[in-house]
Amino acid sequence: MGMMMSQKEEKRGQAMELLTAGKIDQKEADKMLAVSLRQVKRILRRYRTLGLPGLISTKRGRVSNRRVVETTRTTATKMIGEHYHDFGPTLATEKLAERHDIHLSVETVRQIMIAAGYWKPKKGATICAHPMRERRARLGELVQIDGSPHDWIDDRADRCTLLVFIDDATGNLLQLRFTPTETTLGYMHALHDHIVAHGLPASLYRDKHSIFRINAKGADPESETQFGWATRELGIECIHANSPQAKGRVEHANQTLQDRLSKETRLAGISGIASAHN
Repeated sequence: MGMMMSQKEEKRGQAMELLTAGKIDQKEADKMLAVSLRQVKRILRRYRTLGLPGLISTKRGRVSNRRVVETTRTTATKMIGEHYHDFGPTLATEKLAERHDIHLSVETVRQIMIAAGYWKPKKGATICAHPMRERRARLGELVQIDGSPHDWIDDRADRCTLLVFIDDATGNLLQLRFTPTETTLGYMHALHDHIVAHGLPASLYRDKHSIFRINAKGADPESETQFGWATRELGIECIHANSPQAKGRVEHANQTLQDRLSKETRLAGISGIASAHN
Protein backbone atom coordinates (compact mmCIF):
# COMPACT_ATOMS: atom_id res chain seq x y z
CA MET A 1 0.00 0.00 0.00
CA GLY A 2 1.29 3.45 -0.85
CA MET A 3 -0.09 5.08 2.27
CA MET A 4 0.09 4.25 5.97
CA MET A 5 -3.18 3.47 7.73
CA SER A 6 -4.25 5.34 10.83
CA GLN A 7 -5.14 3.49 14.04
CA LYS A 8 -8.82 4.06 13.31
CA GLU A 9 -8.46 2.60 9.81
CA GLU A 10 -6.44 -0.37 11.10
CA LYS A 11 -9.20 -1.09 13.63
CA ARG A 12 -11.76 -1.00 10.82
CA GLY A 13 -9.61 -3.44 8.83
CA GLN A 14 -9.47 -5.87 11.75
CA ALA A 15 -13.24 -5.65 12.19
CA MET A 16 -13.85 -6.29 8.48
CA GLU A 17 -11.54 -9.32 8.52
CA LEU A 18 -13.44 -10.79 11.47
CA LEU A 19 -16.76 -9.94 9.85
CA THR A 20 -15.95 -11.57 6.49
CA ALA A 21 -14.54 -14.62 8.30
CA GLY A 22 -17.88 -15.03 10.09
CA LYS A 23 -16.31 -14.59 13.56
CA ILE A 24 -18.53 -11.59 14.38
CA ASP A 25 -21.78 -10.27 12.91
CA GLN A 26 -22.61 -6.73 11.78
CA LYS A 27 -24.14 -5.73 15.13
CA GLU A 28 -20.96 -6.77 16.93
CA ALA A 29 -18.92 -4.85 14.35
CA ASP A 30 -20.86 -1.63 14.90
CA LYS A 31 -20.22 -1.89 18.67
CA MET A 32 -16.55 -2.60 18.06
CA LEU A 33 -16.18 0.44 15.79
CA ALA A 34 -18.70 2.68 17.61
CA VAL A 35 -20.53 3.45 14.36
CA SER A 36 -24.05 2.83 13.09
CA LEU A 37 -25.12 -0.42 11.43
CA ARG A 38 -25.60 1.47 8.16
CA GLN A 39 -22.00 2.73 8.36
CA VAL A 40 -20.76 -0.83 8.96
CA LYS A 41 -22.50 -1.92 5.75
CA ARG A 42 -20.86 0.92 3.78
CA ILE A 43 -17.42 0.04 5.17
CA LEU A 44 -17.96 -3.62 4.37
CA ARG A 45 -18.89 -2.83 0.73
CA ARG A 46 -15.70 -0.81 0.26
CA TYR A 47 -13.64 -3.55 1.90
CA ARG A 48 -15.08 -6.26 -0.36
CA THR A 49 -14.51 -4.12 -3.47
CA LEU A 50 -11.10 -2.59 -2.76
CA GLY A 51 -9.70 -4.47 0.20
CA LEU A 52 -7.74 -2.63 2.91
CA PRO A 53 -6.92 0.37 0.65
CA GLY A 54 -10.65 1.03 0.45
CA LEU A 55 -10.68 1.81 4.17
CA ILE A 56 -8.20 4.69 3.86
CA SER A 57 -9.88 8.08 3.86
CA THR A 58 -10.08 9.67 0.43
CA LYS A 59 -9.43 13.06 2.07
CA ARG A 60 -5.93 12.01 3.14
CA GLY A 61 -3.31 14.32 1.60
CA ARG A 62 -5.88 16.70 0.10
CA VAL A 63 -5.93 20.39 1.00
CA SER A 64 -8.89 21.19 3.25
CA ASN A 65 -11.71 23.20 1.72
CA ARG A 66 -11.61 25.32 4.88
CA ARG A 67 -7.95 26.21 4.52
CA VAL A 68 -7.31 29.95 4.50
CA VAL A 69 -6.24 31.26 1.10
CA GLU A 70 -2.53 32.16 1.25
CA THR A 71 -3.08 35.71 -0.02
CA THR A 72 -5.62 36.28 2.78
CA ARG A 73 -3.19 34.93 5.36
CA THR A 74 -0.41 37.17 3.99
CA THR A 75 -2.65 40.25 4.07
CA ALA A 76 -3.84 39.45 7.60
CA THR A 77 -0.25 39.01 8.80
CA LYS A 78 0.69 42.38 7.28
CA MET A 79 -2.29 44.20 8.84
CA ILE A 80 -1.62 42.66 12.23
CA GLY A 81 2.05 43.67 12.04
CA GLU A 82 1.19 47.24 11.07
CA HIS A 83 -1.73 47.87 13.41
CA TYR A 84 -2.44 45.04 15.88
CA HIS A 85 0.86 43.38 16.81
CA ASP A 86 0.27 44.05 20.53
CA PHE A 87 -3.41 42.98 20.44
CA GLY A 88 -4.76 39.68 21.72
CA PRO A 89 -6.05 37.26 19.05
CA THR A 90 -9.72 37.91 19.86
CA LEU A 91 -9.46 41.69 19.53
CA ALA A 92 -7.21 41.39 16.46
CA THR A 93 -9.84 39.13 14.83
CA GLU A 94 -12.56 41.69 15.51
CA LYS A 95 -10.49 44.54 14.04
CA LEU A 96 -9.49 42.58 10.93
CA ALA A 97 -13.19 42.03 10.18
CA GLU A 98 -14.33 45.52 11.20
CA ARG A 99 -11.60 47.62 9.55
CA HIS A 100 -10.22 45.44 6.73
CA ASP A 101 -13.09 43.07 5.80
CA ILE A 102 -10.84 40.07 6.58
CA HIS A 103 -12.99 37.41 8.22
CA LEU A 104 -11.02 34.70 10.01
CA SER A 105 -11.59 32.57 13.09
CA VAL A 106 -9.93 33.55 16.36
CA GLU A 107 -7.90 30.32 16.27
CA THR A 108 -6.60 31.11 12.76
CA VAL A 109 -5.56 34.61 13.84
CA ARG A 110 -3.95 33.16 16.96
CA GLN A 111 -1.88 30.77 14.83
CA ILE A 112 -0.88 33.62 12.48
CA MET A 113 0.22 35.77 15.43
CA ILE A 114 2.17 32.91 17.01
CA ALA A 115 3.97 32.20 13.72
CA ALA A 116 4.83 35.90 13.34
CA GLY A 117 6.03 36.17 16.93
CA TYR A 118 3.29 38.58 18.01
CA TRP A 119 1.62 36.23 20.49
CA LYS A 120 2.92 33.64 22.93
CA PRO A 121 0.63 30.72 23.83
CA LYS A 122 -0.57 30.95 27.40
CA LYS A 123 0.06 28.21 29.91
CA GLY A 124 -2.80 26.23 31.41
CA ALA A 125 -5.21 27.98 33.74
CA THR A 126 -4.08 28.32 37.34
CA ILE A 127 -6.15 27.30 40.33
CA CYS A 128 -8.29 30.14 41.64
CA ALA A 129 -7.44 30.68 45.30
CA HIS A 130 -10.33 33.12 45.73
CA PRO A 131 -13.47 31.72 44.07
CA MET A 132 -16.05 34.36 43.17
CA ARG A 133 -19.09 34.61 45.35
CA GLU A 134 -22.50 33.87 43.90
CA ARG A 135 -23.93 36.59 41.68
CA ARG A 136 -26.96 38.62 42.73
CA ALA A 137 -30.23 37.57 41.15
CA ARG A 138 -31.41 40.75 39.40
CA LEU A 139 -30.02 43.58 37.29
CA GLY A 140 -29.29 46.64 39.46
CA GLU A 141 -29.50 44.75 42.75
CA LEU A 142 -25.75 45.23 43.26
CA VAL A 143 -23.41 47.41 41.21
CA GLN A 144 -19.66 47.09 41.71
CA ILE A 145 -17.72 50.34 41.29
CA ASP A 146 -14.01 50.98 41.10
CA GLY A 147 -11.40 53.36 39.72
CA SER A 148 -8.60 52.05 37.50
CA PRO A 149 -5.51 54.30 37.04
CA HIS A 150 -3.77 53.45 33.77
CA ASP A 151 -2.15 54.91 30.65
CA TRP A 152 -5.52 54.75 28.94
CA ILE A 153 -4.49 57.11 26.13
CA ASP A 154 -0.87 55.91 25.99
CA ASP A 155 1.64 58.72 25.46
CA ARG A 156 -0.88 61.01 23.76
CA ALA A 157 -2.16 62.35 27.10
CA ASP A 158 -1.40 62.22 30.80
CA ARG A 159 -2.13 59.09 32.82
CA CYS A 160 -5.76 59.13 33.98
CA THR A 161 -8.35 57.01 35.80
CA LEU A 162 -11.34 55.13 34.42
CA LEU A 163 -14.32 54.86 36.77
CA VAL A 164 -16.09 51.56 36.14
CA PHE A 165 -19.63 50.55 37.13
CA ILE A 166 -20.44 46.87 36.48
CA ASP A 167 -23.64 44.99 37.27
CA ASP A 168 -23.06 42.04 39.58
CA ALA A 169 -25.94 39.92 38.25
CA THR A 170 -25.17 40.15 34.52
CA GLY A 171 -21.56 41.31 34.34
CA ASN A 172 -22.64 44.15 32.02
CA LEU A 173 -20.65 47.38 32.02
CA LEU A 174 -23.13 50.06 33.02
CA GLN A 175 -21.01 53.20 33.21
CA LEU A 176 -17.48 54.21 32.18
CA ARG A 177 -16.02 57.65 32.86
CA PHE A 178 -12.50 59.03 32.45
CA THR A 179 -11.24 61.40 35.15
CA PRO A 180 -7.76 62.84 35.82
CA THR A 181 -7.74 61.06 39.22
CA GLU A 182 -10.13 59.10 41.44
CA THR A 183 -12.19 61.87 43.07
CA THR A 184 -15.52 62.36 44.82
CA LEU A 185 -16.74 64.68 42.05
CA GLY A 186 -15.82 62.10 39.42
CA TYR A 187 -17.84 59.40 41.17
CA MET A 188 -20.74 61.83 41.63
CA HIS A 189 -20.82 62.50 37.88
CA ALA A 190 -20.56 58.78 37.09
CA LEU A 191 -23.35 57.91 39.54
CA HIS A 192 -25.55 60.66 38.10
CA ASP A 193 -25.06 59.34 34.55
CA HIS A 194 -25.74 55.79 35.76
CA ILE A 195 -29.00 56.80 37.43
CA VAL A 196 -30.15 58.69 34.32
CA ALA A 197 -29.40 55.67 32.12
CA HIS A 198 -30.38 52.77 34.39
CA GLY A 199 -32.20 54.11 37.44
CA LEU A 200 -31.19 53.85 41.10
CA PRO A 201 -29.13 50.79 42.01
CA ALA A 202 -30.24 48.96 45.15
CA SER A 203 -26.67 48.83 46.46
CA LEU A 204 -23.10 49.75 45.56
CA TYR A 205 -20.13 47.50 46.24
CA ARG A 206 -16.90 49.46 46.64
CA ASP A 207 -13.52 49.37 48.32
CA LYS A 208 -12.45 51.30 51.44
CA HIS A 209 -11.13 54.36 49.61
CA SER A 210 -11.39 57.60 51.58
CA ILE A 211 -13.94 58.80 49.02
CA PHE A 212 -16.38 56.22 50.37
CA ARG A 213 -15.64 56.15 54.10
CA ILE A 214 -13.74 58.03 56.83
CA ASN A 215 -10.51 56.10 57.45
CA ALA A 216 -8.88 58.42 60.03
CA LYS A 217 -8.09 56.82 63.39
CA GLY A 218 -10.48 57.82 66.13
CA ALA A 219 -13.07 59.13 63.65
CA ASP A 220 -16.71 59.09 64.69
CA PRO A 221 -18.14 55.79 63.37
CA GLU A 222 -21.31 57.68 62.42
CA SER A 223 -19.42 60.21 60.29
CA GLU A 224 -19.63 59.90 56.52
CA THR A 225 -18.04 61.26 53.38
CA GLN A 226 -19.82 63.44 50.85
CA PHE A 227 -20.32 60.43 48.59
CA GLY A 228 -21.59 58.37 51.52
CA TRP A 229 -24.04 61.12 52.46
CA ALA A 230 -25.27 61.40 48.86
CA THR A 231 -25.90 57.67 48.50
CA ARG A 232 -27.69 57.53 51.86
CA GLU A 233 -29.96 60.40 50.79
CA LEU A 234 -30.73 58.50 47.59
CA GLY A 235 -31.54 55.34 49.52
CA ILE A 236 -28.64 53.36 48.05
CA GLU A 237 -27.06 50.78 50.34
CA CYS A 238 -23.25 50.87 50.37
CA ILE A 239 -21.19 47.72 50.97
CA HIS A 240 -17.43 47.86 51.57
CA ALA A 241 -15.23 45.13 50.07
CA ASN A 242 -12.58 43.83 52.44
CA SER A 243 -10.09 42.83 49.73
CA PRO A 244 -9.44 43.24 45.98
CA GLN A 245 -10.51 39.60 45.53
CA ALA A 246 -13.90 40.39 47.06
CA LYS A 247 -14.72 42.70 44.13
CA GLY A 248 -13.21 40.32 41.61
CA ARG A 249 -15.71 41.00 38.81
CA VAL A 250 -14.91 44.69 38.54
CA GLU A 251 -11.19 43.96 38.96
CA HIS A 252 -11.38 41.45 36.11
CA ALA A 253 -13.30 43.99 34.01
CA ASN A 254 -10.52 46.52 34.68
CA GLN A 255 -7.90 44.10 33.34
CA THR A 256 -9.92 43.45 30.20
CA LEU A 257 -10.53 47.16 29.65
CA GLN A 258 -6.85 47.99 30.15
CA ASP A 259 -6.03 45.54 27.38
CA ARG A 260 -8.77 46.51 24.94
CA LEU A 261 -9.90 50.08 25.63
CA SER A 262 -6.43 51.63 25.53
CA LYS A 263 -5.92 50.07 22.08
CA GLU A 264 -9.32 51.35 20.95
CA THR A 265 -8.35 54.91 21.95
CA ARG A 266 -5.17 54.55 19.89
CA LEU A 267 -7.02 53.33 16.80
CA ALA A 268 -9.58 56.13 17.17
CA GLY A 269 -6.84 58.77 17.46
CA ILE A 270 -8.11 59.92 20.86
CA SER A 271 -5.70 62.36 22.52
CA GLY A 272 -7.49 63.46 25.69
CA ILE A 273 -10.25 62.81 28.21
CA ALA A 274 -12.72 65.15 26.48
CA SER A 275 -12.40 63.39 23.12
CA ALA A 276 -12.58 59.98 24.84
CA HIS A 277 -16.06 60.81 26.14
CA ASN A 278 -17.34 61.89 22.73
